[in-house]
Amino acid sequence: MKDRIVIDLGRMMDEIFEATKDFSHAFQDGFNFGHKDRDRNARPFAEGMDYYPTYSYPPVNVYLTEKKQLVLEFALAGFEEKDISLEFQGDYLVFSAKAPEEQPEDERIRYFKKRLKLKDIRDQHYYAPEDKFNREQVKAVFKNGILKVTIPPNQEYETKDGIKVEIIKEDEE
Repeated sequence: MKDRIVIDLGRMMDEIFEATKDFSHAFQDGFNFGHKDRDRNARPFAEGMDYYPTYSYPPVNVYLTEKKQLVLEFALAGFEEKDISLEFQGDYLVFSAKAPEEQPEDERIRYFKKRLKLKDIRDQHYYAPEDKFNREQVKAVFKNGILKVTIPPNQEYETKDGIKVEIIKEDEE
């Protein structure tokens, strides 16, 4: 009896049904996530919205500073600086990293929870248009398992000559 694992199925089912209620409310509210007192006509994709949902690994923060610098912060605990690659391709910053070799498991250890798994990261693309950001002044710092990439804005934006559209009065057609 000592090695028996007991699972409370009733509690598990209660949690599943409770989560289902929250999900059904999302459908009714038109996926307007965020503040409960938010106007239904408000823009649903604002603060807190994940604009890079494709990449769940590694966790990353992407933001603009008040000086218009694009900053990407990658959580890379367990990775080594020499195994990380950053390069620009077209209008994108391409990020890759090679995971360290896995150590063989010690069979004498019994895990209560084992969630730390490092894996290779291949060619994640982050939009950083060449005409808006200065690629010559990029700064990447790897400290305490966090890779912080700062891309400053161009001082002078390249603008192409536009085509002027003439506006006429309605009765002059």
